[in-house]
Amino acid sequence: MKQPKRSVWFWDRCKVAAGIVFLYTWASAVQADVRLPKIFGSRMVVQQQMPVKVWGWADPGERVEVSLAGQTRAGSADASGKWLVTLEPLPAGGPHKLIVQGKNRIELEDVLVGEVWIGSGQSNMQWPVRRSMNPDEEIANANWPKIRLFTVARRIAETPQEDCEGEWLICSPETVGDFSAVLYFFGRKLHQDLQVPVGLINSSWGGTVAEAWTSREALQADEDFRPILERGAKFDPKTPNQPAVLFNGMIHPLLNFAIRGVVWYQGESNCARAEQYQKLFPTLIHDWRKRWGLGDFPFYFVQLAPFRYRNADRRNAAELREAQRLTLRLPNTGMVVTTDIGDVNDIHPTNKQEVGRRLALWALAKTYGKTDLVYSGPLYREAKIEGNRIRIFFDHVDGGLVVKGEELTHFQIAGADGEFKPAKAVIDGETVVVWNEEVANPVAVRFGWSDDAEPNLFNAAGLPASPFRTDNFPLVTAGRR
Repeated sequence: MKQPKRSVWFWDRCKVAAGIVFLYTWASAVQADVRLPKIFGSRMVVQQQMPVKVWGWADPGERVEVSLAGQTRAGSADASGKWLVTLEPLPAGGPHKLIVQGKNRIELEDVLVGEVWIGSGQSNMQWPVRRSMNPDEEIANANWPKIRLFTVARRIAETPQEDCEGEWLICSPETVGDFSAVLYFFGRKLHQDLQVPVGLINSSWGGTVAEAWTSREALQADEDFRPILERGAKFDPKTPNQPAVLFNGMIHPLLNFAIRGVVWYQGESNCARAEQYQKLFPTLIHDWRKRWGLGDFPFYFVQLAPFRYRNADRRNAAELREAQRLTLRLPNTGMVVTTDIGDVNDIHPTNKQEVGRRLALWALAKTYGKTDLVYSGPLYREAKIEGNRIRIFFDHVDGGLVVKGEELTHFQIAGADGEFKPAKAVIDGETVVVWNEEVANPVAVRFGWSDDAEPNLFNAAGLPASPFRTDNFPLVTAGRR
């Protein structure tokens, strides 16, 4: 007997039902996958001697087990699907395998334990090895398999992000050319001296301002930063110089990842508001330390190099350098002076090797206890008026003060009228005496106080003295918000 013909409507309904079942099954499978953020990957380095947090996403309530270097810990995803497992601190070494097991299994190979540092800031931190001094030689010799490199992809975001883009790479001639030169030379020195694996995370973006790297909550907490927020509200949000957008997109995804510290090279884009930077930069440091929850971790930064900026005053960068110097009041900070390794015609001097080495000196001495190292050039401590002369006292005169050249340069002196005049200066023991015969009653001294100043005062270790001022006269950038 002939079967009755099914209607087209019936078969269409069957196809729709089958499609729904397929989509539901596929969606369930996707949802079931345990996932890790991109900062976790094969060839990564995790911080030694600190609890290791491993986190990610799974189905709500799903049990997740994490194994690394002989440890196994488990946790469960919360109602939003987020989970976090904390492992006990590990000694330097490896390679290890990191295994994450939920409804699926993730295996990360060649995981090392060592020292992890973040490098951040604007173009002088972003500047790659291939555009630095002696690039061919540096790239050819970059065979350091226990140095690992991670570059956070540039991203702006109006709200804090949970993940970023990037990949861990083994340091080699094939990978180092496009990596941050300052961060690489810093990390190379640490690896050579400490003989442990080093993980370097580059999160930088050229031409950016400090407030873009600071959380909105930190900016909102201080009335002095209201103009920054108000100005930001007027523009197209898709620019990297909006308040908090780089913190949201390029720092917030890293906050659970244990680090030893941060190296920072930024400030050129804040020169016009240098006085404000005296407060803004410390706010950024406090903000990052609070959010990482690792205490006052080391935060070492680079003072701006000499350059002929296009401003009528020729003192904006000098005032920014002063703001950087004053930031040394914060605990566990350090500053590299670059007045002798800049290029007044190029805002991107190519000698990033020495910048990285000087940053590493701070870390080796202050973070890793290499107390025999001289890590800083002379830093202004106090001034004493002696008749028509002013005597300047310094910290970090290790081995004595040295002039490179026939006589000291770039000293100025002023009376109560605040009119600074070029001054004579001589080294007297561990001090410098400054005078100008036309200034009978001096009250203040300035040193290296111009955007392109290349002064010649050093200590015996060959590290330059930081520019400074002894006065509190109004700055040319005062009031700019």
